[in-house]
Amino acid sequence: MRTLILTIVVAVFLIGKVSKAQIKNQNFLEELRQEVQKAKIPGCAVVVIKNNEVVISESIGQADVAFSVPVDKQTIFSINSLAKIFAGTAIMQLKEAGKINLSDPVSRYLNDLPLSWQKITVRQLLSHTSGLPDIEDVENGGLIGGKGDEYAWDLVREKPIRSKPGEQFNYIATNYLLIQKLIERFGQMDYVEFLKKNQFDKIGISDQVVFGSSYDVVKNKSTTYMYYIKDKRTKEYVKVDELNEISEDLSPIVWADTGAFATADAITRWILALEKGEFISEKSRSEMWTPVSLNNGQYGGFGEVLNGYAYGWPVIRRSNHPAIAPIGGGRASLIVYPEDKLTIILLTNLTGSSPQKIIEKVAPHFWE
Repeated sequence: MRTLILTIVVAVFLIGKVSKAQIKNQNFLEELRQEVQKAKIPGCAVVVIKNNEVVISESIGQADVAFSVPVDKQTIFSINSLAKIFAGTAIMQLKEAGKINLSDPVSRYLNDLPLSWQKITVRQLLSHTSGLPDIEDVENGGLIGGKGDEYAWDLVREKPIRSKPGEQFNYIATNYLLIQKLIERFGQMDYVEFLKKNQFDKIGISDQVVFGSSYDVVKNKSTTYMYYIKDKRTKEYVKVDELNEISEDLSPIVWADTGAFATADAITRWILALEKGEFISEKSRSEMWTPVSLNNGQYGGFGEVLNGYAYGWPVIRRSNHPAIAPIGGGRASLIVYPEDKLTIILLTNLTGSSPQKIIEKVAPHFWE
């Protein structure tokens, strides 16, 4: 009889515990859906990882509005600059292999660099504090010069540097173009092949992460949208009420910087593997997540809560619930809250939706 009573008590306790977890999940999803609706996001995928376990994995809305295609587990989203997390990790893999020293000037490893680039370190490339000119044409899109990769590479090397190394934070593609060159030289293979061999194949996600331009035909890839159009006269973007499809031409020479497409499942498995030490050591991961200071001891970053930048990973520097928060294209984000043993991934198909802000609003449901 005592055994039966004890069993019933334990069962009731467990049911109550599960119910609390379910209520927390439901409250999180309800608030998330409200934020998604408020931002008028056509489709997204959200994953919550707590204590190294996936507790929420949901698909919301439409991957393609015109054809009413719903988002599902196979949907591939454009994650743009979120791709830098792969590049930063690749550099740490090469560092652990003894092939690269982050304090060394990049000129020690790469030839044909201008004299004004000679003292820039690998760490300054990773943290966007190099002062280099930009190889991307911010005003017109694509690469500067409009005549292909080699022409743009020749052109950017003729431009003056923006600032002395370490003086300012400038978020530009040239930094990760050089990072890609380093990975290809010391990895002794094409950049994407290096990622497949040393990261993606290890956890079985090579078919869920692709690189290219948004007009490439890829199975299960979501359309990318925005509520802005470019005024042909002023070349400024103007907000409109109608949803517009966008197309981005992303050159292979900047794929370490941008140009990645992935499923939420792929990002989930990748971040879990990273935190379990399957790619790099805990010491290397900690270094990769530590913001790099400028020469004056201050920190650069995107502003607001993103007030620091590490090795391809924006950082939220604060006393309570500090975080590492990579973002991409204004439509994809994942935020790791190490002290809370929490990671939230939000991939959307709407440019300008600022998913990192949505994550910050709903994360307190799982903060400790």
